[in-house]
Amino acid sequence: MKFLAISGSARMASTNTALLRAVAQMAPQGMQIEVFDGLARLPVFSPDLEAAPLPQMVQGFADQIAQSDGLIIASPEYVRAIPGGLKNAIDWLVSRPEIIGKPVALIHGSHRGDDMLAQLRLVLSTVSERFAPEPFLRFDVLKHSPEEIAALLQQPEARQKVERFLSEFAGRCRAGLV
Repeated sequence: MKFLAISGSARMASTNTALLRAVAQMAPQGMQIEVFDGLARLPVFSPDLEAAPLPQMVQGFADQIAQSDGLIIASPEYVRAIPGGLKNAIDWLVSRPEIIGKPVALIHGSHRGDDMLAQLRLVLSTVSERFAPEPFLRFDVLKHSPEEIAALLQQPEARQKVERFLSEFAGRCRAGLV
């Protein structure tokens, strides 16, 4: 099983990217998680650019989604909303086939951000018929370094939560539930 983990942050030292990388390192045998942290390199969406050929970065992003069995998204909240870079990436996918039936799950790295999560859930349920609010994984790792996040996720209780999340998401993907 192959998942594409999309970081909703364009920041170089992103908490969400670090969280996704730590989760990817914990993938069980037979599961591969590739982290996409290239939102800042996607051009601003324009319907005028949707005609073939797509901008190279957009085509590469769409190809990665097409080649995955499911998407895992982790995103910060900016001004109580979806960050512009993540919304831009989703906008590029709206009229493309790659995301339509793609299972999507969310991970969140903060104790806050519920407004953004509600918006993201609404948007994702609009673009993918296989988005469901569960499984969902949340850790409060705001303001932690990537090394601290990796160490935190290695703690037994956190590790069990990650393993349960990945197992549940993979199972739902196989069963066609998300």
